Amino acid sequence: MSRVQTITIEEGDADQRLDRWFKRQFPLISQGRIEKMCRKGEIRVNGGRVKAATRLEAGQEVRIPPLPEGEAPPPPKRSSISEADAKFIRSCVIYRDDHVIALNKPPGLPVQGGSGQSDRHVDALAEALMFDLDEKPRLVHRIDKDTSGVLLMARTRSVAAALTASFRHRETRKIYWAAVAGVPHPRNGTIKFGLMKAPGHGARGEGEKMICIHPREIDATEGAKRATTDYATLSQAAKRCCWMALIPVTGRTHQLRAHMAEIGHPIVGDGKYGGSSQDNMGDGWGAQLGGDISKKLHLHARSLKIEHPVTKAQLTLTAPLPEHMQRTWETFQWAASDVPADPFEEGWA
Repeated sequence: MSRVQTITIEEGDADQRLDRWFKRQFPLISQGRIEKMCRKGEIRVNGGRVKAATRLEAGQEVRIPPLPEGEAPPPPKRSSISEADAKFIRSCVIYRDDHVIALNKPPGLPVQGGSGQSDRHVDALAEALMFDLDEKPRLVHRIDKDTSGVLLMARTRSVAAALTASFRHRETRKIYWAAVAGVPHPRNGTIKFGLMKAPGHGARGEGEKMICIHPREIDATEGAKRATTDYATLSQAAKRCCWMALIPVTGRTHQLRAHMAEIGHPIVGDGKYGGSSQDNMGDGWGAQLGGDISKKLHLHARSLKIEHPVTKAQLTLTAPLPEHMQRTWETFQWAASDVPADPFEEGWA
């Protein structure tokens, strides 16, 4: 038998049920046994009796009764991630400290699994991003499968709660870069079309997309939600396409793609919202430029500003362009050094 132990709850373990915390510490102990030890008062928190469903707080002391030696934790579970995948996802890390990890998510890699998605996604690969901690980092926001760029993850439960609240309350600043068909007029502005999900086809709704609703019709349209996008034109290639900075003031599904298509300037490579012909003949509509320009989506989460959940310092994360967009930028001789990091704050014109 082991001796009586006293374990202090750390910040990262706060706000979870006692039974779930206990199960993480001692995986071979059954749920029924945990509940029985609570009923008998063998498990105590700060010296008092507790129920299995009691939520723990940081700094509390949990009394662990003597446990049979045979109920020691099992050997570590072998990772199901291949060495190649582990190396791949670690190569995407652009920032890491004890609390957060930021990735430059590649285009084509889903953030999570779901209908029609493969088992290879960021959430599944996050096991390779534990580094010196005992748990894998948690997702706190999303970006589309075909969109690349900054993806922030929390390394502990408490940090995840803080970051999720920041995104929910719009205490972040996200700037996307995109190449779009034609050149919008005016060159800088705000789009306020509402968005409503249109059903797709198939048993699982494959192909569903967002449709735009005029601002004055939003309140009268069932299922429509308000959406706002700020945009700024940074450079252009004649009238055929331009480089844009986009801020999703709201965070609706496919918001940037649907909004740009609605004003007649779909994002280059957007097969869903870029029109039926897809060919760009200049001065706007058509999501494919042809020639050497990639047919992949040209939408990239370039930067993210957020208050660090622990240090409270301003954290600014920037992700380099993916290869296919970098080739397009080189073709049009567009350079990051020619534009401000935040054209909306610096009065870009």
